[in-house]
Amino acid sequence: MSGSVLFDAPGPRAKRLYAAVGVASVLILLLALWFVIDKLNEKGQLTAAKWEPFLSGEIWTEYLIPGLIGTLTAAAISVVLALALGILLGVGRLSTQVWVRWPSGIVVEFFRAVPVLLMMLFTYALYANYDLFPPDQLALAAVVTGLTLYNGSVVAELVRSGVYSLPKGQSEAAMAIGLTTGKSMRMILLPQAITAMLPAIVGQLVVILKDTALGYIITYEELLRKAEQIGNFKSNLLPALIVVGAIFVIMNYGLTVLAHRVERLMRRRGRSAGGPLTAEPLDQSAVGATEVLTTGDGPPSAN
Repeated sequence: MSGSVLFDAPGPRAKRLYAAVGVASVLILLLALWFVIDKLNEKGQLTAAKWEPFLSGEIWTEYLIPGLIGTLTAAAISVVLALALGILLGVGRLSTQVWVRWPSGIVVEFFRAVPVLLMMLFTYALYANYDLFPPDQLALAAVVTGLTLYNGSVVAELVRSGVYSLPKGQSEAAMAIGLTTGKSMRMILLPQAITAMLPAIVGQLVVILKDTALGYIITYEELLRKAEQIGNFKSNLLPALIVVGAIFVIMNYGLTVLAHRVERLMRRRGRSAGGPLTAEPLDQSAVGATEVLTTGDGPPSAN
């Protein structure tokens, strides 16, 4: 077929219309960009003097590098805790036990519905009221708690949807060879689900890294707060925000590239969803599970 059933190939008139709309859109964007740059130039925000402080070591050693360390510290702790909590809650929501499934579902739905900033503010006030953390660690604890609870709930939903996306025959074959529900989830379903949902999980990790900037509201010393301090000290808030924004872009891009490499490595090792499991089996029943899942020929013969 030359075209899609749901889409007719555009004719000459439609192509001209699309081209005209595209050109007009580009011109409008360029005009808006020129207007913004012109206004910034009138206010003196684009002069070389505003950018010179970023060429000195003082700005980097006293502000940007400590802020970067604060951002990465909060993000690293939150990523580890959110992944652990997400896998735990995701498996809990898939449990056949009502007393496990219902509480896990309530926790996930509640913390997905509460804004991250509200959780940070609440936990910051809670920790401060009961002296649960030292004063210098109070803001970090609140940021990590908010990010962990929200993103852990999102990861739990990703894990659950990843397991549901697998062919039903995976779990049926595991049951046919005598694997328990827990072993089936741990050895067969969960590794494939995590690999299948890895791009979405990576996207959520990027969200964690960006949301550390919300700690600015509770005085956590991260990049955004350091940008404000630079702006107040050097009267160049806009350039400081642009530099910090560029740092965030570089970090997020690096995280995405690293995650894509890990994903390709896992898929080459045969751990993609629906693909053969290449991990060395521990016993004969695991060998049978691998044969059923990879060939679809049913349980091995008793001969």
